[in-house]
Amino acid sequence: MHKKHRKGAASMNGSNDKLRMFFRNGLGVFGLVLVVLFFASAIFASFFATHDPFAMDIPNRMSGPTLQNWAGTDQLGRDTYSRVIYGGRVALKVAAIGVSLSLFIGLILGMVAGYGPKWLDSLLLLLFDAIRSFPTIVLALAAVALLGPSLELVLAVVIITSIPGYARLARTSTLALKNTEFIMSEKALGAGSWLIIWRHIMPNVIGPLLILAAMDVPVVVTIEAGLSFLGLGVLPPTASWGTILNEGYLVVRDTPWPIIAGGIPLILTTLGFTFLGEALRDVFDPRLRKG
Repeated sequence: MHKKHRKGAASMNGSNDKLRMFFRNGLGVFGLVLVVLFFASAIFASFFATHDPFAMDIPNRMSGPTLQNWAGTDQLGRDTYSRVIYGGRVALKVAAIGVSLSLFIGLILGMVAGYGPKWLDSLLLLLFDAIRSFPTIVLALAAVALLGPSLELVLAVVIITSIPGYARLARTSTLALKNTEFIMSEKALGAGSWLIIWRHIMPNVIGPLLILAAMDVPVVVTIEAGLSFLGLGVLPPTASWGTILNEGYLVVRDTPWPIIAGGIPLILTTLGFTFLGEALRDVFDPRLRKG
């Protein structure tokens, strides 16, 4: 009883130490604030937006920032600020679904590759390398030529191109754990392969993958924005940071505000998730800590 109590207290103290270490990291806290703002503005877009993102006001087109239109208006008189806020919903959807599915599939395939027989490991590595050999834009162009542009296509491209990174990291961690003493003891006691993977390998592998996922979110958001900017992703009139940049580029000589308003959230999202990911890495993997 006393041992269990001491063990629980030690675990709680360890968690408190990690929290204190995280909140002492100024950039990490700043990143957390930006990430919270990103999620809040996307989820509660109807609350934060000041106008209907599709409402046109032609007489007021391409105006600069005013008290009524905080980031000005675009070439159709639509409120740029409200379109940026609603564009965050597209970014959040692509990031949440894309990163979650690629993380889950990559985790499973990576553990199977690392723990399974040699022939299966070689086959999966060949598959991972084949996928990574295709540049994202080239794969997107080929898919658009066959299926046409859509948000679902962007998600599919993001998931397919992101899986190998998670799978390789999971495989490397699994190989490092495969022949450790506690795994060999479980084998000797008759534990099956899937039980070992589920109970002992996955809890030790998932941590680094979650850190990688946090740092991959801005990459996924940028991919979606880039594809939408090129006309390969979300199509107008749907509000997306990529389509806002594309529309702003067409009228940049008349007004720079759509470009500025569409670029700022991309910069802040990248900074937020990067700072948060690095802070989490420093907390949960002290071997990689700077200095």
